Amino acid sequence: MTIPAAHPAGDVANSYMMQIIKAINYRENIIALLSAEKLPSDDLPSSLDNFLVMTEGDELVGVVGLEMYGGYGLLRSLAVNPDYRSKNIAGKLVEEIEKFAVSKDLKSIILLTETAPDYFSRKGYSRIARAEVPAEVQQSSEFRHVCPQSAIAMKKDL
Repeated sequence: MTIPAAHPAGDVANSYMMQIIKAINYRENIIALLSAEKLPSDDLPSSLDNFLVMTEGDELVGVVGLEMYGGYGLLRSLAVNPDYRSKNIAGKLVEEIEKFAVSKDLKSIILLTETAPDYFSRKGYSRIARAEVPAEVQQSSEFRHVCPQSAIAMKKDL
């Protein structure tokens, strides 16, 4: 997916393109962005086949990942470079990862958040008790030890 964006100086005639692509070749950049945003990166899967990045040229603008557990997806690692905030980049990344989840016939997407429950509510996610999270997803490192018990569990049926 390619997204046109206005030139930083506001000159539409000199526009540039952002694109959402597979994250396979961006591991180091993803780790750097997640670390800068104080999000976990030590437990990234060895394969980033289910991760997407938004880039502008060679620059990583944002990232999102989906881990699959049975018929469920665990949305994780949504982060946007601070220089690119308020441009609906997170929204586009979430939209694309949800399309990917649908293409994999997943029943629903689960996530844990400490800072963005209102954002995800606007995207159609509902708060759920951690005990309501499917057992398969509860076995993930995110649930077992990466995210604190205070993190809010949310779910969106697909």
